[in-house]
Amino acid sequence: MHLDELRIILLSERETGRLVQIQKDLFVSAGKSLGELYTGLYACEDPFSDEARVLIERISAIRETLSDLYRIRAEKILSLARTQEEGSYIDREELKKMLPEEKDMFDQVVLSLEQARCRLVEGAMPRVPPRPGKEREGEPCAAVLAQDAQDLPRFVVTRVLQDMEPFMGVDGRIYALRQEDLVTLPERNAEVLCERNIVLNINPGK
Repeated sequence: MHLDELRIILLSERETGRLVQIQKDLFVSAGKSLGELYTGLYACEDPFSDEARVLIERISAIRETLSDLYRIRAEKILSLARTQEEGSYIDREELKKMLPEEKDMFDQVVLSLEQARCRLVEGAMPRVPPRPGKEREGEPCAAVLAQDAQDLPRFVVTRVLQDMEPFMGVDGRIYALRQEDLVTLPERNAEVLCERNIVLNINPGK
């Protein structure tokens, strides 16, 4: 991954409010380039030579560009997570542009926001008893609040094989699955849906 390519991607990311589609191994490829530059730098007999200076400048430029690219994309993903937690519409194409690590960050941020809201806002509100003869309807935060004394559920990445009506996962989130989506689901929910051939676990055994 050349520095000029990284700078073009960074410029594109800066100029739009949406995520830019980047290659899945961009950071890995850039890391390999950095490794080669470091190898060349360590091989320089004179650390103050022009060759060493050029290598140091390239290393610094790539590191800075990668950091800026991550920061800008992270800010967009955090904004999307906030929108998701509020229940507003999110373009599914934005989710598809996330790297696997970014999608994992997105899911964890959404979950953390929902847990905080449930424990602070919902937890502070008095529970209104149901009317006589009527059962209390399911509370969206019930599953989240119940986790206070439990470990957080494990998650797995799945590919959705068919559309499904919205449902609440064991983590308290509402999931609306559409065919060909890649989505991170609580392991317990994923197991049930895999048995029904609704989703496919793409990282079994993890």
